[in-house]
Amino acid sequence: MLSEMKINEFIELLASKEPAPGGGSAAALSGAIGTALISMVANLTIGKKKFIEYEPLMMEILNEAKTLRQNMLLLIEEDTKAFNGVSAVFDMPKITEQQKAKRKAAMQEALKNATLVPIEMMEKAVSALKLLKKSQGCTNPSAESDLGVAALTLKAALFSAWLNVKINLNSISDEDFIDKYGKKSKELLDKGNILAEHVYNGVL
Repeated sequence: MLSEMKINEFIELLASKEPAPGGGSAAALSGAIGTALISMVANLTIGKKKFIEYEPLMMEILNEAKTLRQNMLLLIEEDTKAFNGVSAVFDMPKITEQQKAKRKAAMQEALKNATLVPIEMMEKAVSALKLLKKSQGCTNPSAESDLGVAALTLKAALFSAWLNVKINLNSISDEDFIDKYGKKSKELLDKGNILAEHVYNGVL
């Protein structure tokens, strides 16, 4: 699995001429890093007498962040699988009209799947940013800058995933699908951006 590779191995693969992993998997990795930083800040707060009143909240945040981090790691793999699914359609025969129709339908399904993966990334990024906002003001101040880095990293994941949604929607013919996920992605983008800016500005 991609998430089990050494950092330098993954980066070298990302830098190669291979089309996948690409931007989508990089977005998910950014999300995983952002959620890991949330956990780090919570861990640096738990067990400190000075912050004992916030310990129940930090434990809750720690558990939720762990789940989100695991989800993001899975999405690194899922995005590459989705891209490979689109690529596989190009190998389908297109000589007869029946083959062309089958290939066209398969491409539309593959593109929809490749859209839903970054939509899920956006959802997870927004959930993580909500955790950040909830934790702000309740954590060890020595790790406050890490909250800002988490906000920026999750914002990068959010916007990067959105780009992948948009480029796939441009090739989909299902107007209802385009309308539904175009609106949903924009709502997630706006909501997440506000949260990220709130946390980041609160650190400065």
